[in-house]
Amino acid sequence: MRIPRKLEVWRLGTVNYLKALKLQEKLASDRKINKISDTLLSLQHPPTYTLGKRRTDYNLLVPESELKTMGAELHYTQRGGDITFHGPHQAVLYPIISLRDIGLGARKYVENLESTMIDLSSLYGVKAHGQRKCETGVWVGDRKIGAIGVRISSGITSHGLAYNIDPDLTFFKHIVPCGIADKDVTSLRRETRQTDMVLPDEEVVQDQLVTCFARLFGYNDIIWKDKNDLEIDG
Repeated sequence: MRIPRKLEVWRLGTVNYLKALKLQEKLASDRKINKISDTLLSLQHPPTYTLGKRRTDYNLLVPESELKTMGAELHYTQRGGDITFHGPHQAVLYPIISLRDIGLGARKYVENLESTMIDLSSLYGVKAHGQRKCETGVWVGDRKIGAIGVRISSGITSHGLAYNIDPDLTFFKHIVPCGIADKDVTSLRRETRQTDMVLPDEEVVQDQLVTCFARLFGYNDIIWKDKNDLEIDG
């Protein structure tokens, strides 16, 4: 008989980046000592640029002083990957899970994150594909629709993926997204605009992304929790 695998999904709405980072750090610490089970944070951020641990500041194409006037923040992180943008109408998933418990290595983990976004795209008739020659993330042709930047410590994951449902794509013009020049950025809305496909509310799309994640990682017991059901400081 198959042993049920439980995943708690926290629907958090829009969360400040630093607040979400602090929450991830606390949950990752709790997961390491088995105080909590595998948990997935599902949220969006206000306009925010983040840099990975390689500190590739040169891929930010505007002075940092201008970001405030644009209504955006800049934060340095310990995740892998290069510079990226988070903002409204972009689905963000932060898995806090034990790779050891589910028997996955780092490479397969990243591949599954890519497949999560590929599967969601296919629901709307969008043919996406994964990384090619060090170009991580998910692409529609030469247009990037989803980014990945992860941190793994003692087998516990944090950070994760960002999938463009319908963000303001002009924010991406101020960076070299994920350090890959001469490539465009796209969204699910943009890719379905020329078809008869009608997108549901983005909350539905974000929940579908979670469902794709759970299926690919073998979770068959999903416990959904909304922000009002959770005791979160701040």
